[in-house]
Amino acid sequence: MSKQKLFRGVMAGALFAGFTLAGAALAADAPANPSSDPAAKYQQKGGEDIKNANMEQPGAKPGVPTLTPAEFEKAKQIYFERCAGCHGVLRKGATGVPLTPDKTREVGLDGLKAFITYGSPAGMPNWGTSGQLTEDEVDLMARYVMNDPPQPPEFGMKEMKETWKVIVPPEARPKKKENDLDLDNVFSVTLRDAGQIALIDGNSKKIIKVIKTGYAVHISRMSASGRYLYVIGRDAKIDLIDLWMKEPDVVAEIKIGLEARSVETSKMKGWEDKVAIAGSYWPPQFVIMKGDTLEPEKIVSTRGMTVDTQDFHPEPRVASIVASHFHPEFLVNVKETGKIMMVDYSDLQNLKTTTIDAARFLHDGGFDSTGRYMLVAANASNKVAVVDTKTDKLAALVDVGVKPHPGRGANFIHPKFGPVWATSDLGDDNISLIGTDPEHHKQYAWKVVETLHGQGGGSLFIKTNPKSKNLWVDTPLNPDSDMSQSVAVFDIDHLDKPFDVIKVAEMANLGDGPKRVVQGEYNKDGTEIWFSVWNGKEQKSAIVVLDDKTRKLKAVIDDPRIVTPTGKFNVHNTQHDIY
Repeated sequence: MSKQKLFRGVMAGALFAGFTLAGAALAADAPANPSSDPAAKYQQKGGEDIKNANMEQPGAKPGVPTLTPAEFEKAKQIYFERCAGCHGVLRKGATGVPLTPDKTREVGLDGLKAFITYGSPAGMPNWGTSGQLTEDEVDLMARYVMNDPPQPPEFGMKEMKETWKVIVPPEARPKKKENDLDLDNVFSVTLRDAGQIALIDGNSKKIIKVIKTGYAVHISRMSASGRYLYVIGRDAKIDLIDLWMKEPDVVAEIKIGLEARSVETSKMKGWEDKVAIAGSYWPPQFVIMKGDTLEPEKIVSTRGMTVDTQDFHPEPRVASIVASHFHPEFLVNVKETGKIMMVDYSDLQNLKTTTIDAARFLHDGGFDSTGRYMLVAANASNKVAVVDTKTDKLAALVDVGVKPHPGRGANFIHPKFGPVWATSDLGDDNISLIGTDPEHHKQYAWKVVETLHGQGGGSLFIKTNPKSKNLWVDTPLNPDSDMSQSVAVFDIDHLDKPFDVIKVAEMANLGDGPKRVVQGEYNKDGTEIWFSVWNGKEQKSAIVVLDDKTRKLKAVIDDPRIVTPTGKFNVHNTQHDIY
């Protein structure tokens, strides 16, 4: 360890010890087993609309530092860009501790400034010493969180319909595919800070088209037929793209709130392409729409009681959504309450919802290899919830490592334990393999049958393919650049052997920048795996394509239009839930 890293660690530890004595109110409300290292690096800039929303500055309180109107607007912007993702819009806490005035005022101005400057081993980034906030901005944010949080506006049916546009109505769209593209092998690539996606031909590795979307697209999802692509930005804007057009383009759009992460479409037989759903971070709600036009039909709030203390929570954000293959239902994962809502979309007038109590701070996940069981990470609870989508019941809550972050997870056949689903972690180097076959491997079902150890914490995605013998694990948020710029790969048939490290960023030859390597995605044949080399907006980025069998470089996609690439979604794999 370098002297600089050691100094930072000692300072953070010493500061946190003093801070805890001065302000135990904050630490006491932290989620169980908080991460002590790279998890805090997952600060997703977003909330472009919510930070600009018209929010009244709360009145001053005696003994509480005041802010001028200009300072309030600047602090509000910093908070929604840097802090809201972990601490919540209303500062009630989630991955991060609550920052409500009763907590922050007890800590005091100097304690808050020190905490913001140096961070802590409990997961708070060192905003000051890292240079991301100036000394004046640290002082501003300390004063800001001592004041009452502003209340963002709601966003209902009236507001949604004002943003809804059908650019090409269904009757004017192609009756059959009008292009020569191999759609199954097209990739939708998020160009995060550009507010765009790139459609890339997986065969030629050439960009088909760059399409303007909402800001920082979080995910792309395919309709059951493989015709429509749904993308949602963190600004809650959804774009519906018709891949059958001679030149694929947006045919409908809508904003469903001020900040969002999730969109999905109906997969049940007989309901293909008919229904879509999207969930927002603010307001905390989801909306059900017509699948081919995005016309909003039903809005449902997610505000309610938490699963553990059964206290009311005003801001339970919709973290992720998947579509059942067994019933006309969406599984809506609600972060702060820890509830999974099984929403029956067959009759919106008489809406039926089965609510499953799981664990708080639900985040992302996917299906097992059969498509029957959904596994979703409750990251700040260090658990994975398993739901049987055939019976609509909770199958298990599985204890895993610190802050699991599987993406969709990875399914493969373990040499000893049979079918397993894997997740890596933000908060440690654990890779948990969970048995998923209650019929033929009942003794291993819904248990961690093996824990592998990767390069380190800071992982966001784990990936394999039914045709592959490799298990790939990224670590883009690890503070060690050697780890954040490379990936670990395990041999599935020989998991007892050490993993190999593939220096992906080095292959791209990009020059300066953080060059974080993130999110492996396979082509339709399972013969290639693509990784984003994610650099700053003003720096060169690229996508590196590896031969899955040899683990050697196959291609570098470094078109100058590839700006801040993150998520990549192969049409075939996304359509059929292959991961």
